[in-house]
Amino acid sequence: QMQLVESGGGSVQAGGSLRLTCADSGRAFGFYTVAWFRQAPGKEREFAARISPEGTTTYYANSAKGRFTISRDNAEAAIYLQMNNLKLEDTAVYYCAAGTWSSRISDYKYWGQGTQVTVYS
Repeated sequence: QMQLVESGGGSVQAGGSLRLTCADSGRAFGFYTVAWFRQAPGKEREFAARISPEGTTTYYANSAKGRFTISRDNAEAAIYLQMNNLKLEDTAVYYCAAGTWSSRISDYKYWGQGTQVTVYS
């Protein structure tokens, strides 16, 4: 079992940065791919970034490339999403999820409750 809890969301001016954290209280953290998804108001949830169980491989959605960096610390059972040069369109609820190497929502079994990111002009 995994219990994912996101933190670090907030309001930031366009061009600013935020660092999201996803922490797990279970013992299986290091076995799973962990991803960040996001859901903007009125839109479907979409994939943003993922990282392999060992932390050696990452993959980003086009919207995140060059601006977002995903990393993990398995000893701390934590995943991070560093978001730089934030844009208005990055405003969304950000969710972390654990599952298999995929960009599909259905391939992720465990989900956090989400953290709100609001970017203003």
